[in-house]
Amino acid sequence: MKEIVTRALSGLLYISLLIASLFWQHTLIVLFFIFGMVCMAEFKKLIHLKSMFPFVVFPILYFGFAYWNIISNNAVGHDEAGQILLVITIFVELLLIKDLFSEKTIPLFASKRFIITTFYLSSGFVFLILIGNFNQTFTPLLLLGAFILVWVNDTFAFLVGKNFGKQKLFPRVSPKKTVEGFLGGLFFSCIASYFIATYTETLNFTNWLILAIIVSVFGTIGDLIESKFKRQAEVKDSGIIMPGHGGLLDRLDSIIFASPFIFLFLRLITYVS
Repeated sequence: MKEIVTRALSGLLYISLLIASLFWQHTLIVLFFIFGMVCMAEFKKLIHLKSMFPFVVFPILYFGFAYWNIISNNAVGHDEAGQILLVITIFVELLLIKDLFSEKTIPLFASKRFIITTFYLSSGFVFLILIGNFNQTFTPLLLLGAFILVWVNDTFAFLVGKNFGKQKLFPRVSPKKTVEGFLGGLFFSCIASYFIATYTETLNFTNWLILAIIVSVFGTIGDLIESKFKRQAEVKDSGIIMPGHGGLLDRLDSIIFASPFIFLFLRLITYVS
């Protein structure tokens, strides 16, 4: 009972802090920077990277894009720098997906460690702030909607999987995840997309429905990839900063991995419209 209460209070504090910061743009930028530094520290331990280089690259990349996109009010999402970062990030994440399905362990030679800390973790936080300021208009409800889809997917994937799950989704990486749980999370995320579209008035239902599918699919893959890193490191959690939950990376792995695909979709619908 004590563990459940601890887990609930820890999760409530995290969600409350995140939601509160969403409505003050500069507070959000600072909070995500702190989150990013914590996740970087946790991830470095998982991949056994001793270099401090990622702690130099992340602030430069993060605040560089934050300044160009928000403070100077330039269209970073549509310039060459934004396009190059998006292409490289998606390419690196596709390589991680390939490693997830085709390799017993994710290869972690020296250069690859620097590549994935930069174009998986650091750029993931960059795209989170770009989503929140899409088209140079601060739209916190757009980012909140994406987080809600992640939370709904994770919650119902767990509940459906626990009560009805029989077929394992990826047993050698995450034995508790089931196909039924994944489909349950996807289904309820699609249901949630209707209410998000109705009450946030940001995108229409069709667009939010597609985002629900993107978040569920790529969020689940991101969670599996982090689980594989943890299995290789022979640890249960990425850290201990959130009592009852583990590390901060354990809570953000889904949205970090899905963020460039969310941003790509938002760009596509902007061009189409």
